[in-house]
Amino acid sequence: MSKKNNDKLVIFALGGVGEIGKNMYVIQYANDIVVVDSGLKFPDEDMLGIDIVIPDITYLLENRDKVRGILITHGHEDHIGGLPYVLKQLNVPIYATRLTLGLIEAKLKEVGLLGETKRITITADSELQLGTIKASFFKTNHSIPDSVGVALETPEGVVVHTGDFKFDQTPVNEQYADLHRMAEIGQKGVLALLSDSTNAERPGYTGSERSVGVELEEVFRKAKQRVVVATFASNIHRIQQVMDAAYATRRKVTVIGRSMVNVVGIASELGYLRIPDGMLIEPEEVNKLAADRVVILSTGSQGEPMSALTRMARSSHRKVDILPGDTVIIAATPIPGNEKYVGRTVDELFRLGAHVIYGPGSVSGVHVSGHGSQEELKLMLNLMRPKYFIPIHGEYRMLRLHGQLAETVGIDRENIFIVDNGETVEIQNGSARKGGKVTTGNILIDGLGVGDVGNIVLRDRKLLSQDGILVVVVTLSKQDGAILSGPDIISRGFVYVRESEGLLEEANRIVTGTLNKLMNENVNEWASLKTHVKDVLGRFLYEQTRRRPMILPIIMEV
Repeated sequence: MSKKNNDKLVIFALGGVGEIGKNMYVIQYANDIVVVDSGLKFPDEDMLGIDIVIPDITYLLENRDKVRGILITHGHEDHIGGLPYVLKQLNVPIYATRLTLGLIEAKLKEVGLLGETKRITITADSELQLGTIKASFFKTNHSIPDSVGVALETPEGVVVHTGDFKFDQTPVNEQYADLHRMAEIGQKGVLALLSDSTNAERPGYTGSERSVGVELEEVFRKAKQRVVVATFASNIHRIQQVMDAAYATRRKVTVIGRSMVNVVGIASELGYLRIPDGMLIEPEEVNKLAADRVVILSTGSQGEPMSALTRMARSSHRKVDILPGDTVIIAATPIPGNEKYVGRTVDELFRLGAHVIYGPGSVSGVHVSGHGSQEELKLMLNLMRPKYFIPIHGEYRMLRLHGQLAETVGIDRENIFIVDNGETVEIQNGSARKGGKVTTGNILIDGLGVGDVGNIVLRDRKLLSQDGILVVVVTLSKQDGAILSGPDIISRGFVYVRESEGLLEEANRIVTGTLNKLMNENVNEWASLKTHVKDVLGRFLYEQTRRRPMILPIIMEV
């Protein structure tokens, strides 16, 4: 591959650095851009009404002619969930393994993009030429089959992106991590390594998924009534373990939750889930079988308000109720920020008389992480032996700790780059430095709206949620500006009208007096009238209530 003296390699993240979710990484050499992953994340508590969050792809849109494709490491939402929104604006080829592509295609079909998107199936043995960048892959272990890491050979050197990984010596699907291939890549020389930092805080090794199967079977055997298992819909290894434990204990399985039904359907159709004939039953059949012969596989391990488990816990699910004596297994660890939702769901389940098994895997035995702990992160570093190291996929403290781990295995401190989203690392003639910053941030999805809700709208929603709104409606005469009707004051979320008649009557007098005063001073511009009304009324209400509702004056002329 030819290299011009002034060409350089640029590496940065549009999402997935200093946060959990919306992973999107950009590797650019000269006029060629390769994107790795295109995920989403779920909104923070203060993002009122927002459904999901995706990365800002302004940089890619401005350089759309240089984007050679998007490589997907595996099929989790935080790596593929942004594709339907990104591909609407940036129609480039997608490269993914068979299962990952099956999950992507289901998403694209929903939004009508399936026919318009070029999709290429890859394997761990595939090699792609993407402009001046050559891509190859290697097998990894994760909590979903068909996960791969990516090696990108550029004229400047090889950049390796691990994807999400752990080293499971006894994987459920017998897809072993390709240590030989990783070592081979490392031996040839790795210029820069981008590695998963999710479990950088955890010492030791992450347990094998197979250990969960043993625990699940034990719980199934002991349970006297129905068993409900909640886990991530995309954790296909865990779903397989549930199926195996149900088969071993002669139970039937029903699948509840839209995303769970979709994933089970796709994974079994493609051969990634082995489900014995006659094992699956419809939710309507649950009550027709003996309670000790049923397993309910459900979404809701994160306490999501509309998920199947949460609705069951609130007794609002249309088809399934939790009965006293049922065993509920939450086979997942809460994502940071979701702890209180999970806690609330667990409380409700206990109220219904269920036996609930929950908590970290080390406590409950029914969950292990899909991400490598400290010793596995060190192993990856030792296999790759990179010159430069960029920790990714984790909150800032995790990146920092991963950087410290890299130092312990001999990576020079000055060769470790802890960056935020949008901060670039530039490598030219073998020498790396921090470069400039590219446009990045959150694009908020609310219903069908993409990016039409920004900070100002969120600020208004927050204000409305805290102190409510007061609408002031006044009709003025076009001829002389006299008040013909009103002011009518409508309160929503501020005060209860029947108990605050005196306050609202005084507010009415203040608005009337303010408008009459302005008219006498020949101030008749609508903008000025509205501003004065808001200011005067706002001061009065704060003095009386110590609250600041949103005040919305509506002035009409007839």
